Amino acid sequence: MTVSSPQGKRWMTWLAGGLLALSAAGSPAADFDPERHAEVRRLVEELAEQGIDRAWLDDAMEAAEYRQSVLDAMSGAAEHRLTWPEYRAIFLDEARIANGVAFIEAHPDAFARAQDDFGVPPEVIAAILGVETRYGEITGRHRVLDSLSTLAFHHPSRGRFFRGELAAFLEIAYEQRREPGSLTGSYAGAMGYPQFIPTSYRAYAVDFDDDGLRDLWTNPVDAIGSVANYFAEHGWRADAPIYHAVEGPAALPDGIEFNRAARAPAVPAARLAEVGLEVPDVLGDEHRLLPVALEQEGQDAWRYVLGEQNFYVITRYNHSHLYAMAVTELAEAIAEARGRKAGWLEAADTLPEEAP
Repeated sequence: MTVSSPQGKRWMTWLAGGLLALSAAGSPAADFDPERHAEVRRLVEELAEQGIDRAWLDDAMEAAEYRQSVLDAMSGAAEHRLTWPEYRAIFLDEARIANGVAFIEAHPDAFARAQDDFGVPPEVIAAILGVETRYGEITGRHRVLDSLSTLAFHHPSRGRFFRGELAAFLEIAYEQRREPGSLTGSYAGAMGYPQFIPTSYRAYAVDFDDDGLRDLWTNPVDAIGSVANYFAEHGWRADAPIYHAVEGPAALPDGIEFNRAARAPAVPAARLAEVGLEVPDVLGDEHRLLPVALEQEGQDAWRYVLGEQNFYVITRYNHSHLYAMAVTELAEAIAEARGRKAGWLEAADTLPEEAP
């Protein structure tokens, strides 16, 4: 549209200025200023009462920016939309296996000490880091401050959860004297080599090289120890199997809930045998398992896996049976590439005594 008269030009200038002011006032990008947002102000006040400098908090939240792309990404996670063959292909590639071997060889003392202290094999720790960030190569390009602020105050159902994550993130940044806007991670606010969310960072990160910092962004040694500590705190059983690969019927049997990775092993071995799964003889009738059924590429039949406690522990990292299988198979491939027999993956003849 062309405006030629002086009055028309003045009107267009006034209209543009008014729209700009209205946009700024109602823009999600301006939504995190504590002076204008009551929820943000309450969060700042709570953290200030805990000892974090109020001016520092105000500056941090004023700098936070709304990201619609974060909300869009939350509904498209691979675990929610891919089949097992598609999901597996993402993580079981030759480069990731070879780099896993190289990563263990680059930090032998840290991996050995992690296994001694926490009981978690090097290959399992490496597989977590390999799946999460390609051993620290890809740790996320989203500003954690923006992601967590957007999710805390704009997610339609999980705002309360992400508000807690935002609070924990601000605490970590303040304690470590890091500029909040300089720290990057995933669209969901996961951070560093192991992609810990902030509450997990606060609870499970360890200073594994004794330099006075728990640094998961740049320190692979701290990341190795922290993953092992996370597993140990969630009930990892040293030298115990992760799963049993078993044969079963071509069609999924009725009456069994498969792939409930968010629950601890609960189905008795005898019940699984009743529906046609070939449960290992070493397992007692009341031994509890987590049944998993996986699609097989180009086949109508299912692949069956019976998860043990350690399989469940892996799902504490990511609540998906696909994730646990990808980590397990990557760990197995790394072990094979290192020339090690991965006896901790699948039971052969005996099992350790049941935990009390």
